[in-house]
This record gives sequence, C-alpha cells and structure tokens, in this order.
Amino acid sequence: MMRSSTDIGFSTDVCIVGGCGRVGLPLGIALASRGLRVTLYDINAAAVETVNAGTLPFDEAGAASVLAEAVAAGRLRASTDPASVASAEHLVVVVGTPVDEHLNPDLGAVPRALDRCAEHLRDGQLVVLRSTVYPGVTALTEKLLSSKGLAVDVAFCPERIAEGKAMTELFELPQIVAARTPQALQRAEKLFRNLTDQIVPLEPEEAELAKLFTNTWRYIKFATANQFWMMANDFGLDFARIRHAITFDYPRAADLPMPGFAAGPCLFKDTMQLAAFNRNNFVLGHSAMLINEGLPLYLVSRLESRFDLSSMSVGILGMAFKGGSDDPRESLAYKLRKILLLKARETLCTDPYISDERFTPLDEVLERADLLVIASPHPEYRDLTTDKPLVDMWGLTGQGVLV
Repeated sequence: MMRSSTDIGFSTDVCIVGGCGRVGLPLGIALASRGLRVTLYDINAAAVETVNAGTLPFDEAGAASVLAEAVAAGRLRASTDPASVASAEHLVVVVGTPVDEHLNPDLGAVPRALDRCAEHLRDGQLVVLRSTVYPGVTALTEKLLSSKGLAVDVAFCPERIAEGKAMTELFELPQIVAARTPQALQRAEKLFRNLTDQIVPLEPEEAELAKLFTNTWRYIKFATANQFWMMANDFGLDFARIRHAITFDYPRAADLPMPGFAAGPCLFKDTMQLAAFNRNNFVLGHSAMLINEGLPLYLVSRLESRFDLSSMSVGILGMAFKGGSDDPRESLAYKLRKILLLKARETLCTDPYISDERFTPLDEVLERADLLVIASPHPEYRDLTTDKPLVDMWGLTGQGVLV
C-alpha cells in the first residue's frame, strides 16, 4: 500500500517542472496565491533568476504583483536544481510538446523532462501532466515511472488558459482531471480544487483527446473565417460587412471569427498531433493548415495585384502571434516578413511589446513606409493616424477588411 504524504513528510506542496514558462509560472503564482508552497523547477537559469527577484519574465495581466507578493512571503521560489522535485507532494509537468520538421509529434518531450529529475522522485508523489500531449503519453509516463520502481500516482490535467488571461481563467474555468485509479483522481481533484470548484473527471485518453479537440476546433474555425474572407476578397466584397450581417442578433453564427493570422505555439501544432493520431487521415485538419499557413502568401498576392511592391517600402505592424501579447512564437508575421523581403523594395517591422534589434520604432515606420500592414492586432493600432494605405484584415480599425 502506498504511504501517505504526511508519513513521507513533504516540505513543499507543489513543484512545477518547466515552471518559469508561460503556462507553468501563472499556475505556480495562482497556487501560491491560495497559500500553497510552490517550487518552480526550470532549466532556464535566466528565467529562474528573474522569477526569484519577484519579476515576471514575460507579460501576463494581473500576475506581476501576485508574483512579487508570493516570492516575498516565501511561498514561491524557482530553481534549476532537479533535486528540488524531491520535496514536493505534487509534481506538475508543463513542458512544451512540439512537432518535428515532418509534423510528427515528439512523444519524448514529457518523458525526457521527467528523466532529468527521475532520480529525485519519491514514492507517494502525485505526478500531474499539464502539457498538451499526444494520446497515450499519459500511459507512457505511467510505464516509465513504474519501470523505475516508483510507487507514484499519475494524472493528466490539461491546461486550458488563453495567454494573457491566466490569472482569471485559472480560477474561473472548469478543470479537466483524469487518472487511471480512484486514488490518483481524488488527489488530482483535491489539488485543483485550490483553484476552482468546477472539476470535470475523465479517463486519461479521453482528456488527451479533449484537449486536442479543443485546440483543433479553434484552428478550424479560424481557417473557415479566413477562407470566407478570401472568397469575399476575390469578388471585391468586404467580409466585415457580410460577417456583421450574419452575426447580428443571430446566436447560431455568433462564434464566426474575423479573419487573421491563426498562429502561436498551440493550435497548428495540436492539429498536427491529432492528424498523426488518426493515421494522417484528417482532411479538415490538413485543409485548415493549408488555409491558415497560406494566408501570408494570399495576402501578399492581393497586395501585388494592387501595388508595385518592388518599388515600395512596406511596414509590418505587430510581430507577436496575437494582439496585446509579447510572444513571437510561431507568429505568421515572420512568414509575411520573409515573403515581403523577396517582393518589396524594403520591409520594416515594429512591435510595441517585443524587443528585437531588427525592428524599427513605430514613428519611423509610419514615416518611411509607403504601405502598412497590421499583422498583429495590438490595441495600439486601433486609432492609428496615417495617410498611407493601411491593410487591416482583422477589422481592428473599423475601416473594413477588403484587400
């Protein structure tokens, strides 16, 4: 029989593996704000130093003051020492789960992260996988830990937050909790009830698919809107006017998005993971990928039909993967930049949230550019004043989305 955590004498409530990243750190801050003692284990030494100074290494609304308070109170600390996992009753793994250059899922990301600290794991711990994983990785993790002779419980509780909204959504959204045994399920549920009373129990494989289905559904919805926008454009019609007519006081169409770059570290990657799971038989997913990933090429082709790009300086406004964010990961603005570097006389990039030596201040871009493209719908661009042609596929400025 497994010994209780009180018998073993854990000195920390939670250790988060990958804890200084955009998923792990908000979770750690949220748990610490509820009085738990939290350690963040991360191999990024610079991020660990920043967090231990009580400073956020990235933007996350509402998190900065809570982090500073938790660090000052001694409830939250970060470490690069893998031995730090030994003191925690609950181990939460939030490492990224990428696809490779052939769009195949990397099944080893979570096992590798656990391998780095496996010698320090202890009987009686609860290991919670928080990463979005390929179906079967929870079972793979159970086998790995069992093969090392560890008597630990394993659960899969996928993160569900939108970047920038973690400090509200961690407390407001229901938490999906999945485990193979009643004991593991009960322990995981107890942990996440520190954040919310809304718990949705599932089997591990059900939860793995639930997370992939969620992200893929969003990706397909964005692809649908982008395809509709292309159709309207090709017939010289403004999709924003059409969409307004469709959605106005009509609940069944209320979730039709505006067009725009569908990018970031999750949606495309998780759609490809789901395709791989279904033996690459996923026509909807692959079609969505072709539409969303092809959007920068389509946009430039439309610009070429209207302008002589070879004689123009083009300014790209916003390089983050979404509006109001400082996260450039997998942003299609960079793909747009690559295409324009081949087509335009000069390509200028700017972003109010991202520091990059290749970028140009907004005022200079507005002065030098002959043509402006909003690639990331930052709120700073909503009331932009310029006499230059402005391409706004997002509808941010309210001037229509016809290109």
